[in-house]
Amino acid sequence: MTGLMPPLLAIAAYSGTGKTTLLKQLIPLLKQQQVRVGLIKHTHHDMDVDTPGKDSYELRKAGADQTLVASDRRWALMSETPEQQPLDLQYLASRFDHSKVDLILVEGFKHEPISKIVLYREEVGKPLADMLDQHVIAVASDKKIEGVAPLLDINQPETIAGFIVQWLKQAKA
Repeated sequence: MTGLMPPLLAIAAYSGTGKTTLLKQLIPLLKQQQVRVGLIKHTHHDMDVDTPGKDSYELRKAGADQTLVASDRRWALMSETPEQQPLDLQYLASRFDHSKVDLILVEGFKHEPISKIVLYREEVGKPLADMLDQHVIAVASDKKIEGVAPLLDINQPETIAGFIVQWLKQAKA
């Protein structure tokens, strides 16, 4: 992979808070600001990006340890990890072509020691304090929270995108 590793920024929250919903709004807003965005999404499921019956699926299931599926519009590399090692976020980020992204957004990985914006909705019923650590650069919520700064409005993705752009400029300085 080429270039310096771009900054990682986690969007961290409890399930049901709206991480994916916010990211679907943030990514186009960041792209409008000329920020090239990479994304790593953590999932707890036995996920499969390939489709049973397709040649690539059948060849991977035949035993290929890595399968790269490519077209003239996109490509995807699938790596089998049968030994179920814990995920290594830095290793995953190193797989990106660093010359093509300015920022890698990370959905999940809330306990990783990387910069993060914590999303908080009281109705989810989980304590905010359990999400806060020295890596939190902001909290985005739908209510006023005393003692938290900077506090962003989770329902204002434009403001959050602006905050990220400013943070990115400082992170790259």
